[in-house]
Amino acid sequence: MMRDAIVNFHKQFKYRPKIEGGKLKKYKKFLVCGMGGSPQPAEVLKSVLPELDLTVHKDYGLPAGEWKKTLVIAISYSGNTEETKSSLEAALLAGLPVVAIATGGKLIETAKTRQVPYVVIPQTGIQPRSATGFLFMALLKVMKLKDQTAAAKELAKTLDPGLQEPTGKSLAEKLRGHVPVIYASSRNFPLAYMWKIKFNETGKVPAFYNVFPEVNHNEMNGFDVKEPSRELSRSFHFVFLKDGEDHPQVRKRFEVTAKLYRDRGLPVEVLELAGANRLEKLFSSLLLADWAALYTAEAYGLESEQVPMVEEFKKLIV
Repeated sequence: MMRDAIVNFHKQFKYRPKIEGGKLKKYKKFLVCGMGGSPQPAEVLKSVLPELDLTVHKDYGLPAGEWKKTLVIAISYSGNTEETKSSLEAALLAGLPVVAIATGGKLIETAKTRQVPYVVIPQTGIQPRSATGFLFMALLKVMKLKDQTAAAKELAKTLDPGLQEPTGKSLAEKLRGHVPVIYASSRNFPLAYMWKIKFNETGKVPAFYNVFPEVNHNEMNGFDVKEPSRELSRSFHFVFLKDGEDHPQVRKRFEVTAKLYRDRGLPVEVLELAGANRLEKLFSSLLLADWAALYTAEAYGLESEQVPMVEEFKKLIV
């Protein structure tokens, strides 16, 4: 199933969301509430449109601040995420404009009961981390971003998931026996974070991320390998997601940091983002992460789709 989800990912951009339950005005400010993989398309959108007044909230309730004239978007693939349901209820209680995005569940039930707009995304049996395209198209619809919607539709034609498979498989082979650490620029923070998620949930391995230039002010000092602590660094393998659109000094930081790490015996893979435009770059990179995570799970003989520890946790927290 995970392999099918990757191979067919580009088809998600053929999805044409429909807003139901009422009319939705056009807003200039947005608060996206969600957890895990569900709000990540909003982070991707923020990376594409940094000028967009968009805040992502990953917690219960609403963040502190003034949210009048802000569209609150409660997004949960299952529709039953505890924290997201809490955010929706808090927004309704505060009298804020809201819209729900989910495959169903309590979010959609609440939207119908309270007569607020909602979008039901396709339920195809895939995991939330694999549904980024569906969720992205739904976000663009409720935000009424027509130009970005037109650009995203083109991804159904231009993305070729199979092209990334050999590189993803090769990367997984290099990473075997190591803990992946993903670095990107601050602008590409969503990529680094989503790579980490895919290694955690699909690959079933520990993985971590950080961003330039912040990493040069603290984290890299932890990898200034010395003999007494050498064993602590042996487990890590670094993946640098380099982007031609990054600030020139940030690109220089990638190069210098890679040299410093390699000089200390730390393995580093540098991957240059590639694509005809920003959206294609981002989603192509995420497909590469999917393949690398899938082959990581297979290398360890692990099931790649389900998240049993998450399900176990949900039962214990009730």
